[in-house]
Amino acid sequence: MESVIRNSLRAEVNDNLLMNRIFEVVGKMKILVTGAKGQVGTELCEQASARGFDVLAAGRQDLDISDQNAVENYVVEHRPQIIINAAAYTAVDKAEEEVELAEQINALGPKILAVAAAKINIPLLHISTDYVYSGDKEGFYVESDETSAQGIYGKTKHQGELYVREALEQYVTLRTSWVFGVTGNNFVRTMIRLATQHSELGVVADQKGCPTFAGDIARTLLTIAADYNAGKNVSWGTYHYCGKESVTWHEFAETIFEVALQKGVIDKKPKVNALTTAEYPTAAKRPANSVMNCDQFIAAFPAIGQASWQSGLEKVVESLS
Repeated sequence: MESVIRNSLRAEVNDNLLMNRIFEVVGKMKILVTGAKGQVGTELCEQASARGFDVLAAGRQDLDISDQNAVENYVVEHRPQIIINAAAYTAVDKAEEEVELAEQINALGPKILAVAAAKINIPLLHISTDYVYSGDKEGFYVESDETSAQGIYGKTKHQGELYVREALEQYVTLRTSWVFGVTGNNFVRTMIRLATQHSELGVVADQKGCPTFAGDIARTLLTIAADYNAGKNVSWGTYHYCGKESVTWHEFAETIFEVALQKGVIDKKPKVNALTTAEYPTAAKRPANSVMNCDQFIAAFPAIGQASWQSGLEKVVESLS
């Protein structure tokens, strides 16, 4: 299957001679951010502007990444020097029903972006997920572990990884997990909202992972982009990038309420009952263990390192005060 993907992608890359050229970097680096209105995309655009990048912020209304002609025309017109793909279909349970839509955004979209990037010889920075793993392993996952996604979301994200890998040599794919940010729908914001409405909550306590702040993901990707723009050597490939320290959803919720109480966002901590996965059934099966080891990323990008999710949590809570 992978050889078929490889041959078809290489054929696509060589088809369009019009786009097969390198654009010179003049002045500020121009970055195309897809998924610009999501929680990571919003952070990318804000931080990139603050750092002096020329930002092309493309939400789905601006650019449908599953439309090959639209993507190629956009790249020809705007001439970015790097693409950062933060677009994703992340409705894990709905993906079990909306399979085609998940495939278009999570698999076909990265393929089209990667092919467009290869045609003009620019890098693609791409975000993937811990859901590419089954979650059955004891201990942490490393990049060389077998991928065996349990649901449509994870399967389509893994397919997107394959497309990017086969189309490009200059790419960085970050597998991240339990993403939360200042904007958008995420576990932190949901828990705080529920805490203002209920005195008692039930949260799953037998699924373990590593929360990751959207702002840290954005900072990491933009630092890689800046290194590339400065002519520094970039270690291309697929890496794990998530927050330090693993927790269960139950432990994460308890920490959220502690910080929210300290910051005055809630008046009282709700009682948090520990649930099993069986007691909280969902349409899509989640990994019981999606703890990822980030040593390979730290070795490849020592100046960036791995951030603590607790500091990101404080920022999100403070934004809600």
